[in-house]
Amino acid sequence: MNQEKILVIDFGGQYNQLVARRVRECNVYCEIYSYKTDLEQIKAMKPKGIILTGGPDSCYEEGAASCSRELFELGIPILGLCYGAQVMMHVLGGHVCKAPVREYGKIEVAVDRSSKLFADVSEKTICWMSHNDYIEKEAPGFTIIAHTPNCPVAAAESAERQLYAFQFHPEVLHTQEGKKMLHNFVYGVCGCMGTWKMDAFVEMSIQAIREKVGDGKVLCALSGGVDSSVAAVMLAKAVGDQLTCVFVDHGLLRKNEGNEVEEVFGPNGPYKLHFIRVNAQQRFYDRLKGVEDPERKRKIIGEEFIRVFEEEAKKIGAVDFLVQGTIYPDVVESGLGGESAVIKSHHNVGGLPDYVDFKEIIEPLRDLFKDEVRKVGLELGIPEKLVYRQPFPGPGLGIRIIGEVTPEKVTMVQEADAIYREEIAKAGLDREIGQYFAALTNMRSVGVMGDGRTYDYAIALRAVNTIDFMTAEAAELPWEVLSKTANRIVNEVKNVNRVLYDCTGKPPGTIEFE
Repeated sequence: MNQEKILVIDFGGQYNQLVARRVRECNVYCEIYSYKTDLEQIKAMKPKGIILTGGPDSCYEEGAASCSRELFELGIPILGLCYGAQVMMHVLGGHVCKAPVREYGKIEVAVDRSSKLFADVSEKTICWMSHNDYIEKEAPGFTIIAHTPNCPVAAAESAERQLYAFQFHPEVLHTQEGKKMLHNFVYGVCGCMGTWKMDAFVEMSIQAIREKVGDGKVLCALSGGVDSSVAAVMLAKAVGDQLTCVFVDHGLLRKNEGNEVEEVFGPNGPYKLHFIRVNAQQRFYDRLKGVEDPERKRKIIGEEFIRVFEEEAKKIGAVDFLVQGTIYPDVVESGLGGESAVIKSHHNVGGLPDYVDFKEIIEPLRDLFKDEVRKVGLELGIPEKLVYRQPFPGPGLGIRIIGEVTPEKVTMVQEADAIYREEIAKAGLDREIGQYFAALTNMRSVGVMGDGRTYDYAIALRAVNTIDFMTAEAAELPWEVLSKTANRIVNEVKNVNRVLYDCTGKPPGTIEFE
């Protein structure tokens, strides 16, 4: 990206993506790299600043993740966070050791407001600590600029060298003035101007796509989700009817979702493109008949999607480019950015390059986080109801139905989910909750309706608050919302006589049921 840039150097901590997102919220472009990245490569990128993130090691032990002293001598402003702060102190001659008192959670920190990083920050501010080790003695040339009763060096600086160290995590929401601190670093120390804005990104991306594609043919697998929809609209704006979108309706979408996608992208929609809707519901139901294991269901749905898409692609013939809605967390979690373990192999269209004849992949959203993708969608004029649609897994309702998938069960969960989403929206909570949906359990129980005995299914409602979808807490929904939702579901959805609310966090649960 031809932008002023902050680098996040990752030592294996869990917050690397969150740090990058916080910097981007300051309208400054930011990328994640492993601590093993060559020093010459870092210099060649000409970053305006560097942030060293957390990690699981003790920096003083042999084999621990570290960096060279030369990194701190490049003349580039550097901010170390938690483990990154300890590495900075350790490498530059300070002393890091096991803390006599471990700090974890919200801690009141006293700060020196004369530091550039604490401009406009309260003298005593709540910060999020999470450390077993601590900086017992700051490195030569550093001044302590924050402390707690148990942490003598909660922050330190060598202002003339533009080196800063925080023992706490400013990137998490629990640190009350953390955004202000990062803003102070990015603007007050690094001198960034804030050129990373979605309107400029959209304009630049459309022009770059136009130049790359020329008069070539482009194929996009459209799921109707936010990422693929935004990618498709960007391509449509760039190359118009050189684009063909194939929408595979596998019968596992939310209520009316297939028709909503067709309204936006189909022949009566606002975009100049070729749209193919494949109604393959029965085909998927046939393949899923009698299958109860969640992994088998996932694989069957993924494989069948590929086969349907392959058949449609063959009708179109050879294309020059395949569009994928890959976003930046996909890249990082695939082990291509930072030091994170490979969490999951991301291939947005499930291995399609092995099947479809094309020359090159276009991934227009590859550098963006989810919230940025939504901003791009709004810039492109995509309807808000599509841009702010709830996250939805590739296998769809197939993994929100415990056990065997049948058309009848799909209808039950579609109706229940539509009621739940409607009540959440009526309560004004739809933008406040990270994710919420209804799932169909495999449990049947006795009930009484209209003076008669019933033996029907239970719907489980799920709502979680999360920043990064890696961890999540069950949302504490108002009882009026849950009560009204439950009442409507048992009255309006056939074969359901009980509604449960899932109070489990992640971990130990997952956000989805299967």
